[in-house]
Amino acid sequence: MEHISFGTDGWRATLDTFTDDRVRIVGQAVANYLHAEGFTAPVVVGYDARETSEGFAESLAEVLAGNGFDVILPERDRPTPLVATAVVERELAGALMITASHNSAEYNGVKFIPSDGAPALPSVTDAVANRLTEPELAPVSEWGTVERVDLQTPHAEAAHSLVDTDLTGLTIVYDAMHGSGRGVTDALLREAGAEVHTVRVERDPTFGGSPPEPSGEHLEPLVDAVKEHNADIGIANDGDADRVGFVTPDRGHLDENLFYAALYEYLLKSESGPAVRTVSTTFLIDRIAEAHGQSVVETEVGFKWVANAMREHDALVGGEESGGFSIRGHVREKDGVLMGLLGAAVTAAEPIDDRVNRLLETHGDIVASKSSVDCPDSEKARVINNLKDDLPETIAGRDIADVVSLDGFKLLLDDGSWILVRPSGTEPKMRVYAESSSQEHVDTLLQAGRELVEPLI
Repeated sequence: MEHISFGTDGWRATLDTFTDDRVRIVGQAVANYLHAEGFTAPVVVGYDARETSEGFAESLAEVLAGNGFDVILPERDRPTPLVATAVVERELAGALMITASHNSAEYNGVKFIPSDGAPALPSVTDAVANRLTEPELAPVSEWGTVERVDLQTPHAEAAHSLVDTDLTGLTIVYDAMHGSGRGVTDALLREAGAEVHTVRVERDPTFGGSPPEPSGEHLEPLVDAVKEHNADIGIANDGDADRVGFVTPDRGHLDENLFYAALYEYLLKSESGPAVRTVSTTFLIDRIAEAHGQSVVETEVGFKWVANAMREHDALVGGEESGGFSIRGHVREKDGVLMGLLGAAVTAAEPIDDRVNRLLETHGDIVASKSSVDCPDSEKARVINNLKDDLPETIAGRDIADVVSLDGFKLLLDDGSWILVRPSGTEPKMRVYAESSSQEHVDTLLQAGRELVEPLI
């Protein structure tokens, strides 16, 4: 049990640690938690396209059924947002999702989604973690049922009701990165009228040998396909399709910060409301909000904090620079399937390169990037504590105007640029983020950030 720990988004580990016995222990802990909280409704158990995921999901279903809960399984691997939507749409007690999201194939993971469909806050994950114990199943005669159901149709109906747009005339390339978005996001786009070409839509539990992460270094096939088909936009999902990435004709991979800016401005044409962003996400959102008389709420990294702030502030949109977004009126879980449809709608209203260029001309150039430094999980707290006592007065030749300690340390520089150092919640790494007006300055800031962290590890 000491090997089971819940980070930013559940428990993830390599398969030498992430074993069936330990997954069953998590299932029993969730069953005990739900019993303690008085839940009796069914539980949905979803899973991604990894080779081991369906088997782990069936083990969870057995443990939950053996504790008296009726269990719903999808008919095949499905995206996390479809599972979260099912929780709300069916008024379920909650969900368990077997996925390691964008991590490479040697990982797997599990996360608990509470009855509101939003990511579990620490008060919930702590309550689950405190109940970790070996499974205790009732006599078979007292078990709940296990049923396979369609999760795709209800989610598609919800998505089309939120984004009621005609994509006729739009040419899109969709890249599933061999993950669970295949046959889901591309189907949604076709239903809206788009001409959709596809790459990497075959299930491959190895994800083609690279992590199913829709970042620039992994989207070369999509960039090539957008050029080949003269497409208006390329859309990619990560392994469990809760995140989204975009490729445009002019820019290639579109920085997720810039997509967020384009998305927020598009939504503000017809609605109003604050935006929620993580501490690692661009200040361009703040500039757009100010220009429209709106506000911005800054949170720690992790969509659970974004989702919570969306509820507290009735936000129009919430997002993070890693490609996770949701909007008002939808389940408060990041949804790369819905965002694929919404990104297409943004593009149909105005070519997305034109929109981004106009935003940068209006609000100033923004370049953002990030880097990582290896750091054992056991050392992260010590590194952050030592950094607190060793913060410089200047970095990369600029004075530090302010320090935000919401999540790690964000150093706001006197020229409007910033650098953030924080521990990763999903990998044994320290993250370094930077934003400025030029790539050269961002590269300088990232190097300065690494030099700040490395001696402390």
